[in-house]
Amino acid sequence: MSNYDVIVLGSGPGGYVTAIRASQLGLKTAVVEKENLGGVCLNWGCIPTKALLKSAQVFEYLNHAEDYGLNADNVSQDFKKIISRSRNVASGMSKGVTFLMKKNKIDVLKGFGKVKKDKIVSVDGNDYKTKHIIIATGAKSRILPSIPQDGKQIIGYREAMTLEKQPKSITIVGSGAIGIEFAYFYNSIGTEVTVIEYMPNIVPIEDLDISKELEKSFKKKGIKIMTSSEVISVEKTKNKVSAKVKKGNNEINIESEILLSAVGIKSNIENIGLEDVGIAVDRDKILVDKFYNTNIPGYYAIGDIVAGPALAHVASAEGILCVEKIAGYNVAPIDYGNIPGCTYCSPEISSVGLTEKQAIEKGYKIKIGKFPFSASGKASASGNKEGFVKVIFDEKYGEWLGCHMIGDGVTDMIAEAVLGRKLETTGTEVLKAIHPHPTMSEAVMEAVAAAYDEVIHL
Repeated sequence: MSNYDVIVLGSGPGGYVTAIRASQLGLKTAVVEKENLGGVCLNWGCIPTKALLKSAQVFEYLNHAEDYGLNADNVSQDFKKIISRSRNVASGMSKGVTFLMKKNKIDVLKGFGKVKKDKIVSVDGNDYKTKHIIIATGAKSRILPSIPQDGKQIIGYREAMTLEKQPKSITIVGSGAIGIEFAYFYNSIGTEVTVIEYMPNIVPIEDLDISKELEKSFKKKGIKIMTSSEVISVEKTKNKVSAKVKKGNNEINIESEILLSAVGIKSNIENIGLEDVGIAVDRDKILVDKFYNTNIPGYYAIGDIVAGPALAHVASAEGILCVEKIAGYNVAPIDYGNIPGCTYCSPEISSVGLTEKQAIEKGYKIKIGKFPFSASGKASASGNKEGFVKVIFDEKYGEWLGCHMIGDGVTDMIAEAVLGRKLETTGTEVLKAIHPHPTMSEAVMEAVAAAYDEVIHL
């Protein structure tokens, strides 16, 4: 039986990052993986979807070449090549993680891992002893009883990025990041898209102004949006899927070639030995403290299987903090109020902190500033003036409560707000920090100026 200091169950962005940090700290480390290194994020989520979205964006640019004084005649797309490129990108990233495992002298235990008592991990029947077990098994597509997936006509996100042929029509149930990104991708390459959302607004966790702006943009692209709507049942024929949708007191049938269920995720915590060890679980999540200890000493859990945002960068941060605590470092718990979120459709969405509604509900007296990209010189020169930056400040102390963006490239801009909030930056300090011109990022400064009645370019 091999002995380790740390064994990490799962090699997604939570697991492999945790393993690398553990090795850096001098701990003998192994990681368990039943499929490909990198987990869902690298192989079936974050990375390959961004490759698909880039192809869609380039296709859109080519179709609007005349707007830039260019000629691009007879532009077409090859669906199979788009999918192939996405898979090649994912494969390359997974090979990169394999290299990192070797570089950091981390053992990769291939197979299905289960936790056992006495800090033992069993991988396909082989037992490994360790001092600490970190569970990072991630999540999979949630399957609703009313929308049973068959992997062919009624699909989840995995199948959505590997379809053999482009569907003429697709119904997408759910308008979170997964649903919205696929809605943009398929619409951009010519598929007829319908989005069905149970809540009153699409991207329902975002600020209401952002939701309304995205809905306006999507409808302009020809995407059909149905909010406050619930899929009651689905029926398949040979070539179609019919979804019975309840909207208010009415029932409507929506037909399409493919139906994508994007109604969230379910934690991968079944059959991994939690019950045998006695690890406490509540509603699909493993219960942990602020340093990711479970109720059983020596067993930890991070990422999508614990409460909190199911995001790759959150899982990585949790894993690093967890293993640094194990190594005896004096670490502070993660501030879950300062986690950025990004959606990579076009226009992109990014946000951090409180929405306007949340700030008011918490009793803050607030200052709000908005700056539209239509007033941005860089956005005008780039040819994409959709969207805006919205900032929210506490009127009394100038605390930066929230920042919400929609527009071209805003997922690369949100880090300024995350860092500013981390450093407890006030609105006045942001305003007096000189931003480069012409850039998209100066819209942040302009939005802050608007909040403080000092805006120049509006």
